[in-house]
Order: sequence, then C-alpha cells, then structure tokens
Amino acid sequence: MADPSLERHFKGHKDTVTSVDFHVSSKQLASGSLDNSLMVWNFKPQMRAYRFVGHKDAVLSVNFSPNGQLVASASRDKTVRLWIPSVKGESTVFKAHTSTVRSVEFSADGQNLVTASDDKTIKVWTVHRQKFQYSFNQHSNWVRIARFSPDGRIIASGSDDKSTRLFDRNSRECIHTFHEPSSYVNDLAFHPTGTCLATASNDSSVKIYDIRMYKLLQQYQAHSNAVNSLSFHPSGNFLASASNDATLKIYDLLEGRLFYTLHGHTSHATAVAFNKSGELFASGGADDQILVWKTNFDADLEDAVSYPYGSDSRHTDSVQPRQTSIKRDTKAIVGGKKHHEVNLNSRPFDMNAGGPAADIMDIGPSMYPGSDATPLRHEDSYPVTRPLEQRSGGPSQFAQTLEQVVGQLDILTKTVAILEQRLTMTENKLKEVIDKQDRHLLETSVE
Repeated sequence: MADPSLERHFKGHKDTVTSVDFHVSSKQLASGSLDNSLMVWNFKPQMRAYRFVGHKDAVLSVNFSPNGQLVASASRDKTVRLWIPSVKGESTVFKAHTSTVRSVEFSADGQNLVTASDDKTIKVWTVHRQKFQYSFNQHSNWVRIARFSPDGRIIASGSDDKSTRLFDRNSRECIHTFHEPSSYVNDLAFHPTGTCLATASNDSSVKIYDIRMYKLLQQYQAHSNAVNSLSFHPSGNFLASASNDATLKIYDLLEGRLFYTLHGHTSHATAVAFNKSGELFASGGADDQILVWKTNFDADLEDAVSYPYGSDSRHTDSVQPRQTSIKRDTKAIVGGKKHHEVNLNSRPFDMNAGGPAADIMDIGPSMYPGSDATPLRHEDSYPVTRPLEQRSGGPSQFAQTLEQVVGQLDILTKTVAILEQRLTMTENKLKEVIDKQDRHLLETSVE
C-alpha cells in the first residue's frame, strides 16, 4: 500500500474552482468556477483544454451524464446549461429556478436532472427538452445540494434550514428528515450501495447515516473548518472530503477512522471527486487550481472487504466487492498511529506534474457580438472556435436529431398513456363484473 500521489495539475480558471467531475472513461475532467466558466480538461497528452463560456455568473456545479455525452452546469445566473464536451461547443440553456442554482446532477439512467436552488426548491427535469416534471418545496431556506440515489428512487437534499431530507420519487413525499442542530449541510453523497448517505457540514463535521434505519452510523470531526465536498470511493471502503482548512481527508470506513490528510491546496479546498474506477481523485480549491491524485492506497482492494454498509451487489467493473457489515460507531476515530499525512506544500514537487501549461480553447456563445451572455476576458494566445450553430447560421445537426428523437419519445409517451387509460378502464369493468357476480352468488346462497 502506497500514499496518494500527485498525478496531474491543471491551472486555467481565474477564480475559485467550485466543482469537479470525471468523465465515465476518465479521459476528461470537468470543472466549474466562480469565473463564470465550465472547463473540460483532457488527460491525453498534448490535447488542449476547453473553456465553455455562456453563463452570466458563477458556475457552482458540474456533472457529466452517465454516458459522458453531455455535461450539465448550474449557475448563479439561475440557469442550467447542457453542453456537448467537444470543440463544437453546442449547448442548450434553460432557466431552472427563480434564484441561484446551487447544484445539478444526472440520474443514473441519464434520463433526468435534479436541481437545487436558493429559491428553496428542488426540481426534477427530463434531459430531453429540459421539461419540468415536479418539485419539492418542503425546505424553508436555501437548498445547497440535491442528489439522486444510485437506484434513482430517492432524492436527498441539504439546506440552510439545517436539515437533510429524503424524498421518495414515486410518492413525491418527504419520507424522512435528519436535523442538523448546529449547522447546515454543504454537500451530500450516497454510498455506492444506496443504503447510506454522507453529509458535509459547515460545522466541520462529516456524518454517515443509514437511510434504511434512519440512524447515524459514524461521525468524523477531522477538519478544523467547514467541509465543502464529499465523494465515496466506488468500492465503498473510503470517503474523501474537502474543507476550508485547505486539506483533503480520506476516511477508512471499514475501521471508522481517519486514514489520510492531504495538503496540496494553498487555500480553501472546495471540491473533491473520485473517478469511476477509484484509481484517481480530483480536487479543486480557492487557489484556482485542480489537483489530480493517484489513489494508490486502494491497490490491494481485491484482498480487502468492501461495502461496509450493506449487501447490495452494485459495483464498478474494476472493483469486485465482498459483503460484510460494520459496527455502528458515532464517535469515529480521527487520529491514531495509522493516520498518514501527505504534504505537497512541504516537499519539492513539480506543480506541472501533468505536463506543460494547458493550451486552452475558449468555446461558447458569450464570445460573440449580440450574445445574451457577458463576454469573458481572453488571453491573446487562446484560439477561438465558433460553435457549429454559429458557423452554419442555422440549427445544428445535433439539435435537429435531438428534436426528432424527442418527437418520437413524445409519441411513445402519448401511446403509453392511452394504453394505460384503456387498461384502467378494462380493470374497472372487470371489477364491476366480479362485484356483480359476487352479489349474484350471495343472493343465490341466501335464497
């Protein structure tokens, strides 16, 4: 077992990095920033990074679709944008809320989006046509985060009203509320099994709840300042957190202890995310930097026991978990002789470990005269590429194809609705016949 090591370093944002997310193939990394932009970084050597400009205000959340063909971004400008992460720069935008949109996430099947906002609501949308489906209005203050469970049946949310809520998507009701007496939640993460939920709080705590029994399983007080972001390792054995104390923490969930403290950012650590295989994780900070780490400590996972919180068999192809359980421990260990520290700031290392400074291409509608978005400042050395729809002067082929697909989906939806209506009518008629038959039999037996 080896310590985590710096794999790459990306610098191109001009303000705090707010969110990071890996492409399913791990060949790209998306990041959002207070500089109003979304960036997509390519891991392949010599490939330039893309800066997508279009939002009028800070980008607070980014998320790749499960198949990696789209990236969603949420912004203070009250909108959500869906981008194709390529040089063509095609995107669609919709006003999702009446205030700042704090988070956006795709469902596991890629068919829906969930958004959370300062307007105190959580909304669910279809990806095609960005059609509004329904909302949850139970929070009494800003909603900072909303997440789908792995199976898509539950939505979890965290709010400035000091509560974490669980919503059932079928009944569209709040099924449980975890109260945070001392502070509010900045981020949430579902365990890969979907049986537990981790929360990152402004009071510097990290908590893990069993959402079947609605009990607190573990609580960590490892950070010395607000915790901003969380990510589970896909094996379910480890949890990473990022904090305003400028550190990242890795927790060993099997033993209920702090495993690593990582020093790399020179200011607040604001975002952290594992890739799908768990071999890498990325972090972003108020130092405008993105650090990509090689995990290393999970190298012997095949010999380790996985999924401490349940017997669900869901896992990534690269991780083969066994089934076990862990004792409930609400006072998890945060120190001890097995706690390791990795301090990039106190040892010689090359912050350009991933290669030379990134070549960045600016893409998006806010670069063009007459756009409805505020242009960003550009370095003269950055090449400019016009989106496909701007070059052609008409709707893109992507938009036309999407429109055709959506039209077919609408027809299918209407057909299913008619079939369901007819089935209901048939069921009601059958019920009437059975009721009449029962009454007739009853009358005959009485006679």
